[in-house]
Amino acid sequence: MNVQTPRAADAPKATAKHTSEITDAEESLKLQEAQSVLDSKSATEVAMQNTLLTPRFYTTDFDEMDAIDVSPVREDWDKLIAQMVSDPNKGHFKKNEDWDHVDWDGMEPGLKKEFIDFLISSCTAEFSGCVLYKEMKRRGNNKDITQLFQLMARDEARHAGFINDALREAGVAVNLGFLTQKKKYTYFRPKFIYYATYLSEKIGYARYITIFRHLEKHPEHRFHPIFKWFQEWCNDEFSHGEAFALLMKTEPKLTQGMNVYWIKFFLTAVYSTMYVRDHQRPAFHDALGVDPDWYAHEVFTKTSKLSEQIFPITLDIDHPRWQRGLEKMQKANADLAKATEEGRFFAKIGAQVRAVSAFVSLITIPAKKHQVPTSTRLEPAY
Repeated sequence: MNVQTPRAADAPKATAKHTSEITDAEESLKLQEAQSVLDSKSATEVAMQNTLLTPRFYTTDFDEMDAIDVSPVREDWDKLIAQMVSDPNKGHFKKNEDWDHVDWDGMEPGLKKEFIDFLISSCTAEFSGCVLYKEMKRRGNNKDITQLFQLMARDEARHAGFINDALREAGVAVNLGFLTQKKKYTYFRPKFIYYATYLSEKIGYARYITIFRHLEKHPEHRFHPIFKWFQEWCNDEFSHGEAFALLMKTEPKLTQGMNVYWIKFFLTAVYSTMYVRDHQRPAFHDALGVDPDWYAHEVFTKTSKLSEQIFPITLDIDHPRWQRGLEKMQKANADLAKATEEGRFFAKIGAQVRAVSAFVSLITIPAKKHQVPTSTRLEPAY
C-alpha cells in the first residue's frame, strides 16, 4: 500500500505565540529579540539615551531584597499574589477588532514625532521594569520575592511588546535585546528602588486612568487605538504599586525618621520630571484635548491620595510656590536643551543653575503629614 507523505503546505500550522499570551518574561524577551531584526535603529538610539528625563535601567543589592520577610503582611500579600497569578490580562495586550487603522502617513508631523517619542519612552520604561524584576527573579532564592518579581516581569514584558507592536506600524520599534546588553545601568540601594518604583507604578496608573477616563468622555480625541487598552494596563501598574507598598510595610523604618526626607525627594523628583517631560509634547496633548497643567494636577492629586497608603507625607501641590516652581523648571529645561543644541556653554550652565534653583524651591515647600493606615491594600477606584 502506498502511503503518500503530506506536503509541508498541507501540514497543520502551529499557532505563533504572541507576547500577550506568554506567562514567562524570559520567553517573551526571546520572542521580542527574534523580532529585533525588523526594529528601527533610530528608535533604539532614542531609547538608549541617558538624561534626567529619559527612563533608566536599574540594578541593586539583590541579596538584600532576597532577604525580605513578608510575614508581617502575609494576609495582604497572599491576596495580591493570588490576584496576579490568576492573570486577568492574559491575551489582552494584542491587536483585535477594536484596533482601528492608523494613518501614520497622514498624521500631522509634529504630532507624529511627539507620539512616537511618547511610545518609545513608555516602551523603555516598561522594559526597564521588566529587566529589573527579571534579574531579581533569576538571582533570588526567597520563594515569595521571586514569585512576585516573576509575575511583575511577565506583565512589563507584555506591555513593552504591545507598545513595540504599535511602533512597528509606524515603521519603527525598539530593539529590546540590544537595550538589555548595551544600555547603561544605574545602581540604587534597595530602599531607593522601593521609593522610585512604587511611585513610578502608582503615577503610571494615575496617568493612564486619567487619559482613559478623559477619552471615554471625549472619544473624538482618541487619535490612536492603543488608548483603548489603558484601563487594563493601568490596573497592572496599580497591582505592582501595591506590591512595593507591602515590601515597604515589612520594614517600618523605611517610611520613618530620616527616610521621610528621601521620600520627599523622590516625590518631588518624580512629579517635576513628569511635568517637564509632558510639556515637551504640546502637539500630543493638544490632540488628546488635554491641557498639560490640568493633566499634571489631576495626576499629582490621584498619586498623592494613593501614596497615603504607605508614605507619611504628601506634597502640597496647592502651595503658591508649587506651580511657579514647575514652570521655572520647565523653562530652564527648554533653555538647557536649546543651549546644548547650539553649543552655548555659559547659557547651558546658567540653565542648569536655574533648574536646580527651581527644584530647591519645590522641595523646600512644607509637606503635608498624615497617619499611615494599618492596612496598605487598595483597589483601583478611579
